[in-house]
Amino acid sequence: MMVTPEGWEAVIGLEIHVQLNTATKMFCGCPVSFGDVPNTNVCPLCLGHPGTLPAMNEKAIEYATRIGLALNCTISPHSIFHRKNYFYPDLPKGYQISQYDLPLAVDGHLDVELEDGSILRVGVTRAHLEDDAAKLVHAGGVDGRIAGADYSMVDFNRGGTPLVEIVSEPEIHTPEQARAYLTQLKSLLEALEVSDVNMEEGSLRCDANISVHRPGTPFGTRTELKNMNSFRFLQRGLEAEIERQISALERGEEIVQETVHFDTGSGKVSTLRSKEEAHDYRYFPEPDMVPIELSAEYVEKVRAGLPELPAARKERYMRDYGLSPYDAGVLSANRPLAAFFERLSTQTGEAKLAANWVMGDFSGYLNAQGLEVKDSAVSVEALAELLGLLAAGTLSGKMAKDVFAAMVETGKGAPELVAERGLGQISDTGELETMVSELIAANPGPAEEYRQGRDRVLGFFVGQIMKQTRGQANPQLLNELLRKALAGSSPDN
Repeated sequence: MMVTPEGWEAVIGLEIHVQLNTATKMFCGCPVSFGDVPNTNVCPLCLGHPGTLPAMNEKAIEYATRIGLALNCTISPHSIFHRKNYFYPDLPKGYQISQYDLPLAVDGHLDVELEDGSILRVGVTRAHLEDDAAKLVHAGGVDGRIAGADYSMVDFNRGGTPLVEIVSEPEIHTPEQARAYLTQLKSLLEALEVSDVNMEEGSLRCDANISVHRPGTPFGTRTELKNMNSFRFLQRGLEAEIERQISALERGEEIVQETVHFDTGSGKVSTLRSKEEAHDYRYFPEPDMVPIELSAEYVEKVRAGLPELPAARKERYMRDYGLSPYDAGVLSANRPLAAFFERLSTQTGEAKLAANWVMGDFSGYLNAQGLEVKDSAVSVEALAELLGLLAAGTLSGKMAKDVFAAMVETGKGAPELVAERGLGQISDTGELETMVSELIAANPGPAEEYRQGRDRVLGFFVGQIMKQTRGQANPQLLNELLRKALAGSSPDN
């Protein structure tokens, strides 16, 4: 139980809408493709023309089954579609084809690892199929395309895209827990290869139901926070709505069941409309669709084809690569990054070194440039060459970072850059011993100070040789040689 300083507990349930990356739409043959010219991927069926009949997308059913199994759900052998009736410009049929009382997957859960290492089990009420609405493009306003305009346009390309809605139980109690749930659910969906889960493009969208109450009392009236399109905005929006509800209740006001909007600029929550109930949508069975009948053999075939999921991958990384729980968790959460790490580890034979570089400089470069792993200018093979030079002592850690930056900038390989720029670490013992002897002979005063126990004087000698070698002396070897030489030297030498 998480109780606020004011003695309130928040109760949060999340509804996640996942666009499936099938080739065609849910009930027609129009292509699913983001960013195409508006209203080009349409047909009479997805535009709601009278007399058209929907046909189920078999791949969407398979993907929804994958999701249900990965969320530990029971897959219903018999499920049906319903019409969810409401009127809005983005819904040309006047209804959405969805599932209501007989969904495809029910009674699951997701185990969410929290920052303190504890596990929060969040129940999954249902995961059901539906088709997406069209996309409204607002012409006016601050973010509009046409300054001063007071209308919106509709792009029907998105209309009919297959969706799976994942509904959690109200078992989340803090914005941080909600963010962790969504983050780990996204990783799971990415591993299943059923969606590109791109929140910016709308293929992963999140609604939240929130209420607050005193522990031991009935749940409060809930509100719905719509369309959170990033992990950060989900957390901020929940924080703002929880604070708003607590403040209102402590002023003696009642919470009204409504749909609210979080303004990311002002950080404020405002009312959109009164909250609809199921009866407001006048659900009734879709008369043009046959039921979905899934045999036990079909479900087991889908189960057998599931890929390695993030939790299992994390355990394998800890067991086979000796990674810490944190490192294994970071890498296993991102499927493309995990694949890059595994290939790099195989080529270098240094799992920990590979993990450090993938999570550090490599990920930092991708984030700074806004790139995906597949778009990286530095390949696995190129980074393996760099790490080979580092492991061999040819490059110091700082040199390797500088070479990596040059690789990103120029597209050249590490060996070429090292030769071209005269880089490379001096690890020749004889060469360094000569430098050390000459330096000590030229500086008898600091050498005597070191012999008298002033260890910090060692930094003077290290700095002088690093300056002489332009930072290319092997620091570990240099320190070892200096300590040995200084300890053995005397004023008579």
